[in-house]
Amino acid sequence: MRYIDPKCKLCRREGIKLFLKGERCYSPKCPIDRGAVPPGVHGTKYRRKLSDYGQQLREKQKIKRLFGVNERQLKTYYQKAAKERAATGEALLRQLEMRLDNIVFRTGLAPSRSVARQLVNHGHVKVDNKKIDVVSYQVKPKQAITLDSRALKMETVKKNLEGKPASAAWLKRKAAVAQVDRLPQREEMESIINERLIVEFYSR
Repeated sequence: MRYIDPKCKLCRREGIKLFLKGERCYSPKCPIDRGAVPPGVHGTKYRRKLSDYGQQLREKQKIKRLFGVNERQLKTYYQKAAKERAATGEALLRQLEMRLDNIVFRTGLAPSRSVARQLVNHGHVKVDNKKIDVVSYQVKPKQAITLDSRALKMETVKKNLEGKPASAAWLKRKAAVAQVDRLPQREEMESIINERLIVEFYSR
């Protein structure tokens, strides 16, 4: 089921910025910067120390919300990662980082992952000059990602292209053409995720 409630509520629940609303997350309007409490009637009144299972569950929820995947998708990614020779947690994160919607966001072609998903879903994104409308498409190194002419006329896209370069060393972007230069190393992937807890959750 698609999440339709306010996105800021998700950040408040996790207690950190998940950067789900693009420019607003960098502005003084961000609830996290203003000391927002978790959603719900009681706020922080009945906060308890989380059990080991509770910590694992929260980390799983955090990564789902950050990358915009559902439970079934995340479990499938985990199962694939568990079969790789690399550390399972790192392999899981790498699969999520290489999703097309994440690459569109991380290269600065879109202000947030949700906008990136919309661009892909609506057929505005091309990989090696071929239209791809599957957000979970796994981008490979040296593939070129571009936007079509309709997307380039959108104000949110134009504004982002003017102000934001690619956000990682393993990505490149010149004007409106982006490319995955190589596979990311662990230190170049999302630092707010503790993948060990997610692996522990699924390996119980």
